[in-house]
Amino acid sequence: MTSKHLLEEIQSVSLSMFRKNFLGVYHGSISVRTSPSAFLINKKEAIFDEINQNSMIQLDVEKRDYRWNISSMDSAIHEQIYQEMPQAKYICYTMPPYATAYALNHAKLSPRDYFGDLKIGEIPVYDPGHFHDWYDRAPYEVSGFFKESQCHMMLIKGFGLFTYDRDIIGMAKKIALLENSARLLMLDASA
Repeated sequence: MTSKHLLEEIQSVSLSMFRKNFLGVYHGSISVRTSPSAFLINKKEAIFDEINQNSMIQLDVEKRDYRWNISSMDSAIHEQIYQEMPQAKYICYTMPPYATAYALNHAKLSPRDYFGDLKIGEIPVYDPGHFHDWYDRAPYEVSGFFKESQCHMMLIKGFGLFTYDRDIIGMAKKIALLENSARLLMLDASA
C-alpha cells in the first residue's frame, strides 16, 4: 500500500471520527505501521478534520530524533503497542463522550444492544489510578493490557479509548459501535 493511500485512509477516518466527536481539535491520535520499525502518526498540532501530509510524521523506533518532539504526545504509547502487538496495523486514541462518561462509574461496558453485543462484546474499564504520572506509565500499561487481554479495545476511566486493528475501517466501526452501546446504556439508565 502506498503512503498516499495510507494518508487518504487516515484522512477519511479522521474526518469521520472528528465529526462524531471521537477526535477533537488537537486531541487524540491515529497511526499506521509502515514497516516493522516505523509508523506514521499525527503531529502534536494536528487538527483531525483537516489531516494532510503536513499533519503527519514518520517515526522510527530505532532512531529517536527531532521528529519525536513534534509528534503526538501519544507516540510512545503507539510505539509500545506496535512493539508488543505485531498484528497491529492501525492504532487510534479517541475520547468518545458516552463511552468515556460511562467508564467513570462502571467497571465494564456490557452492550445490551444487538450490534454491540454481537460485534464487540463486554469491554472491561481500566482504572489508571492517579493521573499525575499517567503518561509515564501509559506505554507499558496500555500495551500490557492488550497483550494480556487479547482485546483490541481499552476503555480507560477518565481518559478515553485506545484501539488497534488490522483494518482502519474495522477499527472505526468498533469505536462507533462501542460509543453507540454506551449511549444506549446511559439513555436506558436515565429513563
